[in-house]
Amino acid sequence: MKLIVAILAIASLIEAAEEKADLAHVVTLGTRPYYLLDEMKNSELKDKLGCIRFHSIVLTCYLLTVLRLSSDHPEECARTKTNFVKSDFSIGHRGACMQYPEHTIESYKAAALQGAGIIECDVTFTKDKELIFVSPLNIMLHVNEGRHAQCDLHSTTDVVLRPELNAKCSVPFSTGTAPKCCASDFTLSEIKSLCGKMDSAGSVDSLTAEEYVYGGTADWRTDLYQYACPTIPTHKESIELIKSYSGKFTPELKSADVEMPYEGTYSQEDYAQQMINEYIEAGINPKDVWPQSFNVDDVIYWVKNTNFGDQAVALDDKYEATEEEYRAWHTILKDSDVKIVAPPMWMLVKHDPNTELGIAPSAYAESAKEHGLKIITWTLERTGPGLNGWYWQSLTEPVENLDKNAVDGFKYALLHVLSQDVGVLGVFSDWPATTTFYANCMGLGLHNESDGDEDVPVADARNSVAGRKLSAMGRLVNVVFKLVGY
Repeated sequence: MKLIVAILAIASLIEAAEEKADLAHVVTLGTRPYYLLDEMKNSELKDKLGCIRFHSIVLTCYLLTVLRLSSDHPEECARTKTNFVKSDFSIGHRGACMQYPEHTIESYKAAALQGAGIIECDVTFTKDKELIFVSPLNIMLHVNEGRHAQCDLHSTTDVVLRPELNAKCSVPFSTGTAPKCCASDFTLSEIKSLCGKMDSAGSVDSLTAEEYVYGGTADWRTDLYQYACPTIPTHKESIELIKSYSGKFTPELKSADVEMPYEGTYSQEDYAQQMINEYIEAGINPKDVWPQSFNVDDVIYWVKNTNFGDQAVALDDKYEATEEEYRAWHTILKDSDVKIVAPPMWMLVKHDPNTELGIAPSAYAESAKEHGLKIITWTLERTGPGLNGWYWQSLTEPVENLDKNAVDGFKYALLHVLSQDVGVLGVFSDWPATTTFYANCMGLGLHNESDGDEDVPVADARNSVAGRKLSAMGRLVNVVFKLVGY
C-alpha cells in the first residue's frame, strides 16, 4: 500500500508538469517521420534511428526516454523517444507548406509545433511600401523559382475571386489569359483582406475564376487546410508570432518585379534595410536572425551596414556553374565577409557507390568548406513520392537502384550525409517534423526548452528539461518514500 501511494505521488507530479507545458515549447511530430523510417532500406543509419514498434507500451517508452535521455542511445531513438524539442537544424520552409498554405499564420504555427527552430518567410513590399509575404508560383517548376515572388498573388491567394481586386492586377484573370497579380498592385489593407491558399493554379482556359484558383494542387499535397481563409501576415506580425513560439527567423528578401527604385525613391537598399529595421523594432537579437537573398548585393549590404551581417545567407542559384565558376563565387563571398552560402541540396552531394548510403559530398561542398563558408541547404519534402525531379537530380542513380518500398526513406540517408559529411548548419523542409525527428535523434541544434534561446545537447541532464524533471522527481521520491516509511 505504501509503495502504491509513492507511485501515485510520482504519477501526479508528472501529470502536473505536463499540464503546465508552455505551448511555445510543445513539439508534436505525428506519424510521418516514423513512416519514412519504416520505408528505409536496412542500414546502420536505420539501426541508429530505430526500428518502429507501434505496439510498445507508451509508459515504458516514456520512462526509458527520461531515464536514458534517448540521444545517449540513438539506436533506440524511435522506440524510446517520446519528447522532442525544437532544433535550429530544422528550418520550416515557408512554414509547413507540404500541407498548409505557404506563408500563412496557419503554416507558421504548424512549423513551430513540428519543432522547426527556425522559420522562413519570403518578404516583399506592397503598393504602400509595407512588408508582406507571398510565395513563388508552381512548386513543380523550379528554374529560378523564388527569385521573384512579388507577382504571384494569383496563385497563393484568392485575389482573382474578388472582382474589384482582380481588376487591379497587372494582368487580371479572364478565361484564356494568364493573370499577373503583384503585391505592389495593392495596399497592405487590400492584401490583408485576402485568403491564403495552396500555391497552385488551374488552367488559364478555366471557365471560371474558381476553377483557376482552386485547380492544380499537386496530388500528393492537400487542400484540406485552405477553406477557412488562412491568414496572410505582415512581416511584423510574423515576427511576433514566431517569437511567441520561441522560434528564430530566416527572412528572404525577394527580388522586386517592379523597377527599382520603386516610384523613384524607394531603393533596393531602403528595401533591405526596412526588413532589418522591423527585427530591430521588435527587439530581436541578431543571433536569432538569418537574413537571406539570392541578390548578393543585399547580403553584402547587411554585412557592411547592419548588426545582422554575421548570419546573412547568400542563396545560390548558379545551378549550371562550372567548378571554376563556383570556386570564384565562393572566393567573392569570402572576400566580402559573407559567412554562409545556401545552395539546393542536390548541389552538395553526388552518387558514390563505395559508401553505404551511396552518397558523398560534392566538389561544390568541398569548395565551400575550403573557403571557410558555412552551409545551409534547401528543400526536403518538396517533391512527391518517388524522389524524382529537380531536387534529386544528382542522386538519380542511387534512387533508381532502391527497392520501390525503400525510396521515400532515402530522405533520411540524404539528411545524414548533409549533416555528418557535408556539415550543413540546417536544412529547409516543407514538413519540418521530418528534420526535427532526425535532429533530435542525432542531437543537432537543439533548443533549451527553458527559454528557447540557447542550444544544449539533449544528453546534458543538468541543463535539459528532462534532466531537471528527473532531478526534481528524484528529490520528491526520496521525500515520499520517507513519509511512507521506506
